[in-house]
Amino acid sequence: MPDYSFPKSAKLRKSDEFRHIYDGQVRAGDDYLLVFASWNELGETRCGLSVSKKHGNAVKRGRLKRLLREAFRHVRHDLPVGLDLILIPRQNSGGTVNNYKRSLKGVCRRLLKRLPPRIS
Repeated sequence: MPDYSFPKSAKLRKSDEFRHIYDGQVRAGDDYLLVFASWNELGETRCGLSVSKKHGNAVKRGRLKRLLREAFRHVRHDLPVGLDLILIPRQNSGGTVNNYKRSLKGVCRRLLKRLPPRIS
């Protein structure tokens, strides 16, 4: 049975980690999400969130973050191992957890085609 936990080791937390992913400029999106991606050497898929003030007040941004974390938590075992992802929700998309889960899987498939080959 897959592990649906979301440990601290699966979270991007430092600004240097975010900057490294943004500098790689590998991104893909759809109606619900824009996702930036990069390979890591940790053997674990990690996730960071970026929800700007354009999405509303702190309550609305907090809800969006909870939805995105929940979606990532459920599809983490279906995603390629060793990816760092930054999830950015689209404005006024009105996404639900199921929308974000479906979106995350589809966008990651497209990102794999755009990412440079992993150096082993």
